[in-house]
Amino acid sequence: MSAARTDGLEGRLLILAPVGKDAALIETMLGRDVASARCCDPAELSREIDRGAAAILVTEEALAKGERRLAGIIARQPPWSDLPVLLLTGRGADSAAVSDALETLGNVTLLERPVRIAALASAVRSALRARERQYRMRAHLQEREQADRHKDEFMAALAHELRNPLAPIRNSVRLLKLAGPTQEVVAMMERQVDHLVRLVDDLMEVSRMTRGKIALRKSVVDIAEVIAAAVEMSGPLIESGGHRLEVALPSERVFVEADATRLTQVFSNLLNNAANYTDPGGSISIRAKREEAEVVVTVTDTGIGIPTEALATMFDMFTQLSTRGGLAQPGLGIGLTLARRLVEQHGGSLTAASEGVGKGSQFTVRLAATDHEPIVAPVAASPMIAPSQRILIVDDNRDAADSLGTLLQMLGAEVRVVHDGNAALDAFGSFRPRVTLLDLGMPGMDGYEVARRIRARPDARGATLIALTGWGQERDRHRTAEAGFDGHLTKPVDIDMVAAALAAATN
Repeated sequence: MSAARTDGLEGRLLILAPVGKDAALIETMLGRDVASARCCDPAELSREIDRGAAAILVTEEALAKGERRLAGIIARQPPWSDLPVLLLTGRGADSAAVSDALETLGNVTLLERPVRIAALASAVRSALRARERQYRMRAHLQEREQADRHKDEFMAALAHELRNPLAPIRNSVRLLKLAGPTQEVVAMMERQVDHLVRLVDDLMEVSRMTRGKIALRKSVVDIAEVIAAAVEMSGPLIESGGHRLEVALPSERVFVEADATRLTQVFSNLLNNAANYTDPGGSISIRAKREEAEVVVTVTDTGIGIPTEALATMFDMFTQLSTRGGLAQPGLGIGLTLARRLVEQHGGSLTAASEGVGKGSQFTVRLAATDHEPIVAPVAASPMIAPSQRILIVDDNRDAADSLGTLLQMLGAEVRVVHDGNAALDAFGSFRPRVTLLDLGMPGMDGYEVARRIRARPDARGATLIALTGWGQERDRHRTAEAGFDGHLTKPVDIDMVAAALAAATN
């Protein structure tokens, strides 16, 4: 027998029948439909069980010398395993050996001689089916263990990534308290807050992606403009690593039908990945060209490379390669997964290649080119907040509510801030706001109930209600729309989005 462990070995019926021609006769009765192997003694049976078995068939005579050893073999099986034992007994099946076997061997089925071929075949098939269910349970447990490992790694990466921007934010707050605001401190805080928002957005993207909820807003776009936007997004990371960046674009304009924002995200993720896995002073390039009916974009680096065995799992969720020093890389291990899913949603492909460790990597995106040209839309004016527009902010998070109120006041709005549902109803009657920014998750009376009561008031005609919440999935937006809200803003809100929502409310 081969010493290699294979799936075929795990499907075998092992036969221990040392007397006469029992083993050969049993194999003949079962025919070729059942893979079987004969064992001459308990020691060989033990070795073969370790290599893999679906069930064992033992004659009563074999128990006399090997029952205790066989019981030890059964006892050391892993928790998922309940190895079926078919015991071929003499007439009556009441010997001491049989009684002991029933006590010590666990999953035992007795077959009394003379046994009919159909009865033997039926018992063997039942045992094999039971073992197959055990194998499925084993696979499920292994998947769970792997998922748990990925979850632990992901949570560790998330904690690490969240601490990175929180530290400079905390230091910046201290600096503001000690010295007053400076342009450098404010810029630092803004960068780190943007980083935190991107991390949370990535988590939301994973949720949408796994449920197939990412919607594309396609239009004809110039691939050079998309790449330029991605380079701008990834520029600070590339510069901080001291990398040389080469950008090579087609001499003529090349267009694709795509969601420009999502495609920019794809190339930015690939550039970020190259920067993270390339030593300081390395080279990164992004090149685009048209090949017949396709646009081909390659991102190449001189970084740590990809081991051959890792190429197959490069795009799996939460997968991250170790650096030469074994240090963790920034990010959550979802950038490449997201990039591939987005490319595939565009009808294209994303592949990875590397000559091995230390030899750099290359990622190739292929998309269908189009001969259509983009429609030039008129440039929309930046949204502005109408002077003296009355805005009511309702949020039990005092810091969030007060800071947003102060910001809107600085932009010319007339603002009132309250922190619970009852206060919101009182303020609505006295303040008569044009727009109410309403938190949903308040204790006591939540935002949905406040909205329902405001809509029931006769003095609320023409009022605009905008949900202000940390929940931003599609079902959350659908729920706020059904509840009578005119808009839905996800925390932390960008002031430009607030301005746009307020501008829409006054039109």
